Amino acid sequence: MEQAKVLTQHHWLDRLSGEWMESPEAMEAPPENSTWTETVRSLGGLWIVAEGSGQMPDGNSGTTVMTLGYDPEREKYIGTWIGSMMTHMWIYEGSLDPTGNVLTLDCEGPDFWNEGKIGRYRDIITFIGDDHRSLTAVAQKEDGSWEKFMETHYWRRK
Repeated sequence: MEQAKVLTQHHWLDRLSGEWMESPEAMEAPPENSTWTETVRSLGGLWIVAEGSGQMPDGNSGTTVMTLGYDPEREKYIGTWIGSMMTHMWIYEGSLDPTGNVLTLDCEGPDFWNEGKIGRYRDIITFIGDDHRSLTAVAQKEDGSWEKFMETHYWRRK
C-alpha cells in the first residue's frame, strides 16, 4: 500500500497540536488554574489524537479521546469522540469554513432530551487566535433549529 499524501487540509489539523488547558469562559488570557487539560498529537501528519482529562461539571473525573483527519475522497474532515462518561462512540464528518478558522463536525447520538431516540449534533471548533480556541456543541431541536448546550475555551500552554 502506498503512503498517503499529506494535503493542505491535513496541515490545518496541526493547529490543534500541543498542550491545552480548558476554561468554561471566554477570557483575554488563559486561566490560572484549569480543571481540564488536553494533549493533542499528530499521527503521521494525517490524523490528530486529542486526549483530555480532568474534573467534569458534576465533580467526577473524566477522560476523553478525539481523533480527526481529512478524507480526500469524501472531501470531508472525519473523526471520532469517546469519553469515560458514556458508552456511545460519536462519529464525525464535517468541513472547514472559508476563513479556515471554524471546523463544523456533524454527528448523531443518543438524544439527551428524549430517551430511546437518536439526535443530531454539531461540535464546532473555532480558532479565536493561534493559542485560543473554543468548542461549541449544538443539538438540533424538533423544529429543525439548532440550540447551543455547551461552550468551552481552550488555551495553549506556553
